[in-house]
Amino acid sequence: MKVLVPVKRVIDYNVKARVKADQTGVDLANVKMSMNPFCEIAVEEAVRLKEKGVATEVVIVSIGPAQAQETIRTALAMGGDRGVLITTDADPEPLAVAKLLAAVVAEENPNLVLMGKQAIDGDNNAVGQMLSALLGWPQATYASAIEVSGSTAKVTREVDGGLQTLDVDLPAIVTADLRLNEPRYASLPNIMKAKKKEIAQKAVADYGVDIAPRLKVIKVTEPAKRSAGIKVETAADLVSKLNTAGVL
Repeated sequence: MKVLVPVKRVIDYNVKARVKADQTGVDLANVKMSMNPFCEIAVEEAVRLKEKGVATEVVIVSIGPAQAQETIRTALAMGGDRGVLITTDADPEPLAVAKLLAAVVAEENPNLVLMGKQAIDGDNNAVGQMLSALLGWPQATYASAIEVSGSTAKVTREVDGGLQTLDVDLPAIVTADLRLNEPRYASLPNIMKAKKKEIAQKAVADYGVDIAPRLKVIKVTEPAKRSAGIKVETAADLVSKLNTAGVL
């Protein structure tokens, strides 16, 4: 069974994002970049499937600048077998990403697409669902547990009322939630091995997909700074302040 895992290069989650002076977007100059945390969870789950003997090959795919090779290498060091990089300096919108991934799926013919539920930069949470619609494949989102048996995957997902279990026929799209697993740290020997693993270089034009943006960013601003709190002497003062603020 072949598993395809899309990964995205994003600003590291430990870094505080800065807005450009002209408010046209987020400043990426000299900023530490890393693999999207949800994508990392998806890679870990795919590698675990391979270690269980369920998956035979884990293919990593990324869409982004040439530096996204580093993100793919990280996934390969975790246990991926080979990578595909679709090079573009643009930041494609979710539908464009889904169309590119659909083209990769047609080329690779995987049995399972396992991906993060969302990227922490755009927070759109849309690509997995769009890809499912484009391919006509079943989907299971927000996965907190996955069991693959034969041509079926049993996926446990978190919903407002608790846990929901779905049986989906393969091929299928599964998006990983935070509690699916704890990603491993790549060992030094595996990091060295990853340097020799294949990464196929592709261009957007190779897939004939139009990634021109349909949305226009008017302005990007930082969140308003929180005002300082105040101290109260007694519980009565607290109740009074809450009443004044309209909380009570």
